Amino acid sequence: MGPPIAYHPVRMVDTGAVEAAVAALRAGQVIGLPTETVYGLAGDASSPDAVRRIFAIKRRPATHPVIVHIASLDEMSRWARDIPPAAIALAERYWPGPLTLVLRRAPHTPLEVTGGQDSVALRVPSHPVAQAVLRAFGGGLAAPSANRYGRVSPTTAAHVRDDLGDDVPIVLDGGPSDVGLESTIVSCLNGRVTVLRPGVIGVDAIAATVGTLAAPDATMPRVPGRVESHYAPRTPVQLVDEDALDGAVLAHVQAGRRVAILARSGQTEHAPVDAQPVSDNDAGLVIVGAADAVTYGRELYAHLRRLDHTDADVIVIARPPRGDDWAAVHDRLGRAATR
Repeated sequence: MGPPIAYHPVRMVDTGAVEAAVAALRAGQVIGLPTETVYGLAGDASSPDAVRRIFAIKRRPATHPVIVHIASLDEMSRWARDIPPAAIALAERYWPGPLTLVLRRAPHTPLEVTGGQDSVALRVPSHPVAQAVLRAFGGGLAAPSANRYGRVSPTTAAHVRDDLGDDVPIVLDGGPSDVGLESTIVSCLNGRVTVLRPGVIGVDAIAATVGTLAAPDATMPRVPGRVESHYAPRTPVQLVDEDALDGAVLAHVQAGRRVAILARSGQTEHAPVDAQPVSDNDAGLVIVGAADAVTYGRELYAHLRRLDHTDADVIVIARPPRGDDWAAVHDRLGRAATR
């Protein structure tokens, strides 16, 4: 069984574009690659030079590991060793899909993809374009999000171009990302299973597959997306409880600040508008997000980017509900609001 996510209809795969992308990868270049989570900046994971090129384009610290994307469960043992039964169970349940497993690194796996650690993060993406590229390439692809380090992740090909421009010669267009948030990351090391980054596959679903989960501690490896400030627009973000939204907006307006707003359906008396913020003391652009967690998460980064492209002085976001299904959204919003 695959992950419990309503994916959009499968798009046609342009075989000519895939061939050009694979040729670029084999030549040591990096490409923009659509996945069901977010768009990745992909390069040959077995080539230290290609991985270093990814880090240089993203301006990402070399100590931060990246996820190696593979075509199927059968390739897990090429990159990892001492694979425990829990990892196999999770892979069989959720691959292809938005789940990353952290395992013991195989001896030949380059340290460049692991941030110098003895663990490696692996994922099998479900997007048809990513699958076509992986199968034609015949190897693993290191593919962190295709944006500058710390900024809002891209969920369309246009987002990649906006962020990285000519630094990436090929960006495959696979349409908007179906999930829109980065994968759930689960460590399967030292006989324990620990969720290190929440995603659309929640903690309850992981526990239902493998049983009791261990809490993160100081022995856990570094994984993507765990720094305090991340996924952040350039415009400052303020998170407020939903019943404090209108008061927070009014305070900014009275102080002469232009405000852009992200609320959930029914959270604000401000009517949504399709214009850029108007000048001076007007609240400006209001985006009303979806009421359910899956749709809200899928659209979150696109909403943040749209709000960030206004001339607002601050983005005010009403916190969505609590619960396992909203955990990934709360994680991303909390990091976006931290400076």
